[in-house]
Amino acid sequence: MNNFNLHTPTRILFGKNAIAELRAQIPADARVLITYGGGSVKKTGVLDQVLSALHGLDVLEFGGIEPNPSYETLMKAVTLVREQNVTFLLAVGGGSVLDGTKFIAAAALYPQDIDPWHIVETRGSDITRAVPMGSVLTLPATGSESNSGAVISRRSTGDKQAFMNPHVQPLFAILDPVYTYTLPPRQVANGVVDAFVHTIEQYLTYPVDGRIQDRFAEGILLTLIEEGPRALAEPENYDVRANVMWAATMALNGLIGAGVPQDWATHMLGHELTAMHGLDHAQTLAIVLPSLMNEKRDTKREKLLQYGERVWNITEGNEQQRIDATIAATRDFFERMGVKTHLSDYGLDGSSIPALLAKLDEHGMTALGERGDITLDISRRIYEAAR
Repeated sequence: MNNFNLHTPTRILFGKNAIAELRAQIPADARVLITYGGGSVKKTGVLDQVLSALHGLDVLEFGGIEPNPSYETLMKAVTLVREQNVTFLLAVGGGSVLDGTKFIAAAALYPQDIDPWHIVETRGSDITRAVPMGSVLTLPATGSESNSGAVISRRSTGDKQAFMNPHVQPLFAILDPVYTYTLPPRQVANGVVDAFVHTIEQYLTYPVDGRIQDRFAEGILLTLIEEGPRALAEPENYDVRANVMWAATMALNGLIGAGVPQDWATHMLGHELTAMHGLDHAQTLAIVLPSLMNEKRDTKREKLLQYGERVWNITEGNEQQRIDATIAATRDFFERMGVKTHLSDYGLDGSSIPALLAKLDEHGMTALGERGDITLDISRRIYEAAR
């Protein structure tokens, strides 16, 4: 196992009516800006519950954060924070709202003579302070409620890039599975796939004898495989929704990635697909991952065989047959969740692959994967195999 430094300071308030604990998490003299997305939190009554819980505080609202939060929209919120002297941010929504709010938190206190897009260009390395923030989660998927990372898009340039900094780690997260009952099936399926691939990116690399991390990761994968389809079939099954919500949080709060190599090439290739074609984040992951697994079957051989045996119970055949069956089982799971796995399923013929590679090159994504051996040529092969 590799050395690691793990600090996961986000307080998790989990369960039915956890919103009752919200008020106690925010300073009494705070000037709060609530951020949210397209308005579903209004329709479902979640926003009303939040406002009721914050009664007596000085509260402002900012809505309209997109599913792929855009720099252009977020900068409007940054202006509001600066002009209104906001001292606390509360993200109410899913991972996109959380990611966007992390950018707002950092950008609002960023030097005003520097374009805040610099935060993304430097991967967050120059952030020295941020407005404190918390969250009320309504869509389990990204794990953004308990980590220090975010992914931001810039429509004007067609970019989608990630940044990370401990200053934007949420102080707390309210996780009430009941809030997920009204999610559209597409969002539920996307959330399950997103959490699944987050886990895979930290697990399907090469062995370092991180037995605890492996077993935790396998437990998350098995839970998502068991409960993902049930979440679609039984939308108001509290226990199912609770397990999916907790699995998504645990998939990316730092625990299973501590002390083990990590990949993240699937995400980097997927980000370019979203930026260029507007596909859902999880759709791009489902497209890229099976092709990447096949392309890297030799360097990932030991973990592919372990994954196949422990997660999919694949033990028959020679090694190559078992790896084939493992990749097929992964693709089939995504398809059963209703998330298609080929570019052609989304009307794409692969003609944009040269442009996708150019963006990877522009963003410095020329040596991806846990070994840094996924070159632009290998990325091209992965995209082409996913057509």
